[in-house]
Amino acid sequence: MPSLPPDVQEAYRHCWQTARRRARNFYYAFVTLTPERRRAIYTAYAFCRLCDDVVDEDLPAEEKVLRLREIREALARAYAGNPEGPVFTALAHTVRRYPIPQTYWEEVVNGVAMDIGITRYPTFEALREYCYRVASVVGLICMEVFGYRHPSARDHAVALGLAMQLTNILRDVEEDARRGRIYLPQEDMARFGYGERDVLAGVYNEAFVALMGFEAQRAYGYFAQALPLLPLVPWRSRACPAILGGIYYRLLRKMEGEGFRVFGRRIALSGREKAALMVGLWCRSMLPFPARAW
Repeated sequence: MPSLPPDVQEAYRHCWQTARRRARNFYYAFVTLTPERRRAIYTAYAFCRLCDDVVDEDLPAEEKVLRLREIREALARAYAGNPEGPVFTALAHTVRRYPIPQTYWEEVVNGVAMDIGITRYPTFEALREYCYRVASVVGLICMEVFGYRHPSARDHAVALGLAMQLTNILRDVEEDARRGRIYLPQEDMARFGYGERDVLAGVYNEAFVALMGFEAQRAYGYFAQALPLLPLVPWRSRACPAILGGIYYRLLRKMEGEGFRVFGRRIALSGREKAALMVGLWCRSMLPFPARAW
């Protein structure tokens, strides 16, 4: 990055190191972007990680609220041209290059803040708001970096974010329960006769499999709604959302194929599986009219 000031170079390097160390599935997609767009996406990831780490730390709720307020204030200073710290220095530079509304970043903070006081979701509509804030809005940030040919691309990006976040929720049922959080909608749990105590105890039975299958079908529906996104993204950026969607779609299929046995183990794709998906999806996304990506 020879044309960038040293402090901006160092800030982007910090964001890159954060993504390389912690991004897991995302990193396979990020590397397909041009260097400039890659820097911006690393910055978005580092910002989200900064927010997530606040609520995942073992701190009193009041302290978490205070830290998120500090993030909001630092965000405002970055947009005003007075950034502090590497993440916000990189963010300030990114938003001068790409038209990312400040409200998008604020919505991410709002979504993460929901994890401080909300541990149950009575309906899917309530859960959808959470998923929109912590995942779909991140997709909208990415779209401003990728570029797009029609405003409808934003709707498809929202759908992809919902699909990916629902996949995360299904995979992480046990991990979230250990933190006292149950994201599965209570109305759905009641419908299938699977109770809160069952989740917390890690009960695996027919009711659980039926419940997870129901939620998986909801996620598949959002994956289908996201498919028209790819032709609307410039070809040079298209591989990134294609690979992200493909990895999470394949992860969902794997969970389904293994009977949603998510207790006592973490279902994941191997590095070899991810690499193979990356190559195949990258090639397919380069077609003038990409076919089904996942």
